[in-house]
Amino acid sequence: MSVLFPKVPKPREWDYRPIYFDKEKEARKDKQLARLHHGSFREEHEKNMTELRKKQKSRLILWIVLLVLLTFTFYVLL
Repeated sequence: MSVLFPKVPKPREWDYRPIYFDKEKEARKDKQLARLHHGSFREEHEKNMTELRKKQKSRLILWIVLLVLLTFTFYVLL
């Protein structure tokens, strides 16, 4: 601890922002809540899983093609 310059914490600042009613924001919020319906999370999960399976399948095909090309080049060179 310093003798000449002791550390003194700064006082907390007042940060007040008044809340105003915004019709457009409320309409967007209501529209978003109306879009959520029973089972929507399950539908989103199933959609995400099908996309994930497609990506995995295409990645697997890519690796198989690369492996076949690699073995073919080794076969031709040797």
